Amino acid sequence: MPDKVRIIAVEEHVVLPVLLDAWAKAGVRPHVYGDDHPVTRRLSDVGERRVADMDDQGIDVAVLSLATPGVQNLPAADAVHVAREANDALAEIVAANPSRFQAFATIPTPSPEAAAEELERAITRLGFRGAMLYGRTGDKPADAPEFDDLYGTAERLRVPLHFHPQAPVRAVQEAYYSGLPDGVGPALATAGLGWYYDLGVQYLRMIFSGVFDRHPGLQVIAGHWGEVVLFYLDHIGFLQEMAKLERPLADYFRQNFWVAGSGTVSERYLRWTAEVVGTDRMLYSTDYPYTFGTRPGGFPYLDTSGGVARSFLENAPFTEQEKAAIGSGNWQRLTGHITADGPHR
Repeated sequence: MPDKVRIIAVEEHVVLPVLLDAWAKAGVRPHVYGDDHPVTRRLSDVGERRVADMDDQGIDVAVLSLATPGVQNLPAADAVHVAREANDALAEIVAANPSRFQAFATIPTPSPEAAAEELERAITRLGFRGAMLYGRTGDKPADAPEFDDLYGTAERLRVPLHFHPQAPVRAVQEAYYSGLPDGVGPALATAGLGWYYDLGVQYLRMIFSGVFDRHPGLQVIAGHWGEVVLFYLDHIGFLQEMAKLERPLADYFRQNFWVAGSGTVSERYLRWTAEVVGTDRMLYSTDYPYTFGTRPGGFPYLDTSGGVARSFLENAPFTEQEKAAIGSGNWQRLTGHITADGPHR
């Protein structure tokens, strides 16, 4: 009988009081619900309830990160302060339960110089495994030249940057998602579809603008089965000659990207991702708490409770070795050189 697959989930969200206060002050609209909503309560819990939910899902370790959009739409000075305070708080949470928690750093991209410095501190002093980013910083796309130092620092430290979607800019929301009935528009603009197109475009911009040619060792984690892009790679490929890329477009996704499902328990997406990037480039995530419990309408592809997070991987059409790699082996290969006292060569 094969050993139990160890599962490390790499997109598991939290909110902290310092972040909620900063969002309120800056007028940022986060993707959280009312104060007494079950999702909001779970976002704020990093103790017994969260661990119990992990046990219910079948998750061994959660890599914690701030809920979208983190600090990326705050004024620069506030972003630096909140990111540092949030990272210190996340480090304390991990230290209190290191067998169940790891963390991604919060990065103050509104201040690009401080962003690189905070990544360095979070990795070398706090022992974080990488950082969580959220595509755009205000209206600046992820490929803006001022972020090169941040990407160079991640490349030098050999730590991944996990990108999470945020809502499209207001003009896009109004043009494409307004006027629909019963609240469908805002939902379609975010968790329904808009998030994934918005971030997928950010990935393509990073490739076409040369970010990965300048930083060939940079590693990016894409959730939601690659944020739509994987399903269009064969078509988008004609642009590689126009952009004068140094490699075929698909090679960037097979050499610079790692892909996880973010709690969408679709075997079709799972098999397609394996075909495009290979099981040695796949990670695991549940997008907790947004996929925990019954969703509106009971949509089954977005419910990882009741052991579904574990059974989905254990029943996947892969070898036991491949399942073990997706569950935790690939993550260990990617970040295993990071310990509590920083990276080791």
